[in-house]
Amino acid sequence: MSLMSEKATDDSDLPQRNIWAQIVAHKVSLDRRYQKFLDTVTPYTAPRWLSTILLLALFMLRIFLVQGFYIVTYALGIYLLNLFLAFLQPKFDPSLEMDIAESNAEEEGPSLPTKADEEFRPFIRRLPEFKFWYSSTKATTISMFCTFFSIFDVPVFWPILLIYFSILFAITMKRQIKHMIKYKYIPFDIGKKHYNNKK
Repeated sequence: MSLMSEKATDDSDLPQRNIWAQIVAHKVSLDRRYQKFLDTVTPYTAPRWLSTILLLALFMLRIFLVQGFYIVTYALGIYLLNLFLAFLQPKFDPSLEMDIAESNAEEEGPSLPTKADEEFRPFIRRLPEFKFWYSSTKATTISMFCTFFSIFDVPVFWPILLIYFSILFAITMKRQIKHMIKYKYIPFDIGKKHYNNKK
């Protein structure tokens, strides 16, 4: 009798298991399609950024028309500033490398100069361009979504937020530019030598 009751319970769980299996299979299928879309748009840098700028402009237009959601806008601005700074910074911080080299020199004693024949090291970003674009687009989309719910419309005096963000932007960019000048790296291709392979 107990075997029959166990079999009956297993049979009753079968439709529920099928539903979960279908949900998981559907989710996996959607994840694959989404990843395929991301893989397809990866080489198209300019259209990707144009679409993100358009989305950001739509978000700003919505904020202007609604005259609210300044906290959401401020949070988006701080997040985008953080992403931009990570995009500008090298993956391996030269200040840390110099400190390590100096401490090694103190421990091991004097060494021969290596500055003239140091090997070429390309600029590797802490945050790659694609991840910067993806995170910016996702954050702007989430911010746009938040503007449809009044719970996120916290009443604040927006000029103070704007002044604070402007000061924060100026200070962080000044510090980043000083760091770039001090350790002699340029995060962009502007001003760098280009060599032609034409013979």
